[in-house]
Amino acid sequence: MTVALDSWAVLRFLENSDPVASAVSDLLDRQRPVMSWINLGEVHYVLRRLHGEEAAAETVRDIRDVIDVRLPDERLVIDAARIKADHPMAYADAFAAALAMACDATVWTGDPELLAHEAPWSWRDLRNLDPAN
Repeated sequence: MTVALDSWAVLRFLENSDPVASAVSDLLDRQRPVMSWINLGEVHYVLRRLHGEEAAAETVRDIRDVIDVRLPDERLVIDAARIKADHPMAYADAFAAALAMACDATVWTGDPELLAHEAPWSWRDLRNLDPAN
């Protein structure tokens, strides 16, 4: 199974917020998940606000070593726009969904906007992971 990470999952990982951090760490030991540059940009701005530019830039460099970060092409931009038009979510979240669909991947997230029932993308809700597993 291919996994797409959104900013919510990566930020919980970076915060070492278990059980999400452990689940993402285990994933990174097994495979190289995909992520949109749009979503990694979200991670950057959150970290910049909290810790400054140097820490944000360094973290983005480190993430690129373990995650397959993809620039959106024309098709992905239009797919994200269609998702945004059809579902109440932030435009950046639509990129996570569009990338997951393009890669036949499952979005790992806890963002309620991406956890849409009857969504055309697959998702895994990380909010309620069993800490024992």
